[in-house]
Amino acid sequence: MSVQKILDRQQLQEQVAGWRRAGESITLANGCFDLLHVGHVRYLHAAKELGGKLIVAINADASVRALKGKNRPIMPDYERAEILASLADVDAVVIFPEHDVRALIREIHPDIQAKGTDYSADSVPERDAVAEYGGCVKIVGDPKDHSATEIIRTKLGSR
Repeated sequence: MSVQKILDRQQLQEQVAGWRRAGESITLANGCFDLLHVGHVRYLHAAKELGGKLIVAINADASVRALKGKNRPIMPDYERAEILASLADVDAVVIFPEHDVRALIREIHPDIQAKGTDYSADSVPERDAVAEYGGCVKIVGDPKDHSATEIIRTKLGSR
């Protein structure tokens, strides 16, 4: 069942250690994933194609509110996590409360930090944390033509 892929930070650290013992590489993708759309699916599929195990870190509800505004998220974090965990490309999902994913990066040292095409390698906020231990940042996915914020604004009315 997909909910078994949803791990807390301690469980994730243990899972990553097991994967590394088995010779697996680790790719980390992160975001709010407030309303899952085709851009998210393409981003996560491209991240998985980098190889190894794909961990998706999602912002907790309070973090999404701080980043996106008081009426967000549309869906609670555990529901967002469950939807992401149901995707075949995703090996694990973790919810993080911080405003960015640096603390998690420092805990699990992913080989690759995958970011969407709305970033460049130089604009990834967490690139410093990835560089600290010799990991790399890869930009993946299709052009940034999809946005939950834009879908909410245009399809559901301004919130």
